[in-house]
Amino acid sequence: MSTNDSTNDSTNDSTNDSTNDSAAAKATAEADTPAVFLVSGASRGLGREIVKAALEAGHQVVAGVRRTAALDDLAAEYGDRLVAVALDVTDDEAARAAVRTAVDRFGRLDVLVNNAGYANIGSVEDVGFDDFRTQVDTNFLGVVRLTQAALPVMREQRSGHVVQVSSVGGRMATPGLSAYQSAKWAVGGFSSVLAGEVGPLGIKVTVLEPGGMRTDWAGSSMRVDPIRPEYAGTVGAMAAMHSPESTAASDPAKVARLVLDVVALDEPPLRLLVGPDAYAYATAAGRALLAEDERWRDLSRSTAADDATPEQLDPLGHAQ
Repeated sequence: MSTNDSTNDSTNDSTNDSTNDSAAAKATAEADTPAVFLVSGASRGLGREIVKAALEAGHQVVAGVRRTAALDDLAAEYGDRLVAVALDVTDDEAARAAVRTAVDRFGRLDVLVNNAGYANIGSVEDVGFDDFRTQVDTNFLGVVRLTQAALPVMREQRSGHVVQVSSVGGRMATPGLSAYQSAKWAVGGFSSVLAGEVGPLGIKVTVLEPGGMRTDWAGSSMRVDPIRPEYAGTVGAMAAMHSPESTAASDPAKVARLVLDVVALDEPPLRLLVGPDAYAYATAAGRALLAEDERWRDLSRSTAADDATPEQLDPLGHAQ
């Protein structure tokens, strides 16, 4: 608000107080307005915990599941604030239909949580190509499908938050998880590009990168393919993680609450490691990658043309 030069200090103070009160009231009203969530992979594990946490916080949720009956207990408790929809993230029309349900039932879509995913263990040599393709389709292309379906709504709103439940495996390489981790690396790259495109439109993007959680991800949900003796020391080590959920570091209920904390931030992180093990693994992998880059720095730079300009030799202006 602007005031003319003749406005006295008293009027300025009154105007400022009124403006501040109005802004505070608006912020309070916005905070009290339920957000609309769409969560994929919501029948169990982390997805279900996110649905529960959002409902407990007073929000409205469209929960994507294979069988809608899986959420009958939550539907009975929370009534019409929860809508369970059959959602196969490898199905284009199912992705679009889930977004339409959010808009038709609740009038908008504020938070998309791409959570659906799974992994099987096997060597690159032995993993079936159909299995590899299905893992990538679910863990990466499913993210793309739902994100593309949600973006027109969020773009029109000029607001929204896309939350990708990725993995610390998107920052490291573990023998035996080639399909899964390839997809998670792709999610990180895709989301970084997405953030640059939609940030000016008021849409936020966050990639959550958890380590181990106390769900059945590494238990009954994971298949271990036969391992050749030659890969016993590499792929076999990963297969040893096919273990009870109680051995994992993070509590999925706490991770779900973290999701709500992140979407409440005005400036959320683009990528967030989740769990003490995730932080340890990812930072170690990052240091190792940087060390390798530095080790081979001169060889990397040896391809410069003889007439390369200083700007071409150092486009960021900080080479040593």
